[in-house]
Amino acid sequence: MNKNIIYFDYAATTPLDPRVLKKMNPYLKEKFGNPGSPHSLGQQAKNDLEKSRKIISQIIKAEPEEIIFTGSATESNNLALKGIAFLNFQKKKHIIVSAIEHDSILKPTQWLASQGWKITKLAVDKFGLIRTEDLEKAISKETVLVSIIHANNEIGTIEPIAEIGKICKRKNVLFHTDASQSFGKIPLDVKKMNIDLLTASSHKIYGPLGTGCLFIKKGVKIESLIHGGGQEFGLRSSTPNLPSIIGFAEAAKISQKSMIKESQRLIKLREKLIKGILKSIPRSLLNGHPKKRLFNNINFSFSFVEGEAIVAKLNTYGIAASTASACTSEKLEPSHVLLACGLKPQEAQGSLRISLGRWTKEKDIDFLLKVLPEIVKNLRKISPFKG
Repeated sequence: MNKNIIYFDYAATTPLDPRVLKKMNPYLKEKFGNPGSPHSLGQQAKNDLEKSRKIISQIIKAEPEEIIFTGSATESNNLALKGIAFLNFQKKKHIIVSAIEHDSILKPTQWLASQGWKITKLAVDKFGLIRTEDLEKAISKETVLVSIIHANNEIGTIEPIAEIGKICKRKNVLFHTDASQSFGKIPLDVKKMNIDLLTASSHKIYGPLGTGCLFIKKGVKIESLIHGGGQEFGLRSSTPNLPSIIGFAEAAKISQKSMIKESQRLIKLREKLIKGILKSIPRSLLNGHPKKRLFNNINFSFSFVEGEAIVAKLNTYGIAASTASACTSEKLEPSHVLLACGLKPQEAQGSLRISLGRWTKEKDIDFLLKVLPEIVKNLRKISPFKG
């Protein structure tokens, strides 16, 4: 970690854990074999690749051959959606998602809609929760896939995944969940939760960038998007990024071991920050569910100020935070997640996402609570939004 920065943007990306880097180092130097090569270096690489696959599979209670390594959560989401759609385009052409999905779900479904698929976006309540009765009504004979994010990347709300899985199983519809934010933070059991496809990401759990995976339940048929040498069981051709996959597996193992202790620690810090902001800053609104949320997520809207201005001011104090998803932060548009939760565009523009992590200390919370009220107060003095 950069000691000069107080980092509150763990939801965007996490620092690489030194233990993960140590595990990766040999694969960046002497253990450089291609897992597809027949010689000893290649076979060692192959063995280590399969060990990593097994580690990831055990965390979500899956089988090793059900894990496909990819280059990112975005790739995994695209593979899940388009892979299922392409294989079923002559049979069923209806996909259901929620209105608060990540762009790596919404953009592919938008493209699929332009190609003739019917896409249903389920509304959410003010906390960002879908209504399972709406899902039941939306499923038709044409529905091939339901994709609902497990925990939202902006507001942290955790969806009723097990209940959704039951509905999909009963209706004989495939169920995919984007678990990029929840993997390593919340216990996952793909069998008990009736999940057919699941996306996870390395750089959200202190692993390296550029690596993710897609769980595909045994028996689920899916079309490949990348053709070539037939790696990853023929579903994702490309020489595996072995150093990053090794790092991903190590990061997952560490996160699994520390999950309970870390969640308890960060919930205390999260609640202190939420209470402190509500007490010290008038006209502040907590976004997302007050309890059914990720243990490291806080999202607030502040009336009469822009979130981008708050982030810029915080940066002058050496504090790194964000307004929304890092994948959409350059758009300077109101968050589609907050709009879906019922906020007005002006309210959504005044949002601040604070995400905590492994190196967050109580003194960091105290410092933020010291400077944030003054920042908001001063920005409101010059705000053009006041009526």
